[in-house]
Amino acid sequence: MISPKAAFQICQFWKKLMIKPAIYFGETFHKRFFPKVHELRYQIFQILIDIEDELSGHSYFSKNRFNLFSFYDKDHGPIQGDNKQNLSQRIRTFLDENKIKNDDCKIYLMAMPRVLGFVFNPISIYFIEDMKGEIRAILYEVNNTFGDRHTYIIKTKENIHEHNATKQLHVSPFMDTKGMEYSFKLHLPDEKFQLSINLNKVENGGKTKFLFASFKANALKFDDNELLKLFFKLPFMTLKVVFGIHWEALKIIFKGIFLKPKPPTPKSSSSIN
Repeated sequence: MISPKAAFQICQFWKKLMIKPAIYFGETFHKRFFPKVHELRYQIFQILIDIEDELSGHSYFSKNRFNLFSFYDKDHGPIQGDNKQNLSQRIRTFLDENKIKNDDCKIYLMAMPRVLGFVFNPISIYFIEDMKGEIRAILYEVNNTFGDRHTYIIKTKENIHEHNATKQLHVSPFMDTKGMEYSFKLHLPDEKFQLSINLNKVENGGKTKFLFASFKANALKFDDNELLKLFFKLPFMTLKVVFGIHWEALKIIFKGIFLKPKPPTPKSSSSIN
């Protein structure tokens, strides 16, 4: 017979395993500060899944096959085009190569799903969670519209909510890559999720803020009812993301800000921070 105290402790232990599959619906906001101010905000949603889950039992969502919404292993991973193994195997190999113990961990991914077969994820986030419910590492998988990808590896320590990373990927054609640093502030996914990113230029011992971006969202149940409602609320969302990127770029050009040449960039790369 389990005592009330033991039952409470067990309950608290399982509550500590904070990551649970969900849909996160909210608003993404971007504000450029230099050389001219420009801001945008759009509603989007992302899914949070266990990448080893088969994700079955949904009428409007499928894994590795076409549906209203879908998730394909081949859309993600540290090396583009390397699809000989499933995503879980590729991520675990990648973690092993970077000396991040993961055999006792679950791997969760937050990203936009395919909508009617189309997706583009500017940023996807992997949470590597151990059996104690602690985050061992976070991977930020960043894609640009030129077809390049970079994975920023954050080995978490005492403070998993704030971390920095040197910018490695040419993302915006209006901003430099060299000498730039990201500052991430993260609220881990539970009933809410929030990611804030400051992009700063580091020079002469100081920092100049160039860009602020955020995604603030509330958790919804991952079921067909919510998926269908979101489809009609945000039809063709992923296509609109790509259209929005180019539309906002056009507006920036009209403000007198011109494109910077793209530096040589490997199609896939990673860095540890």
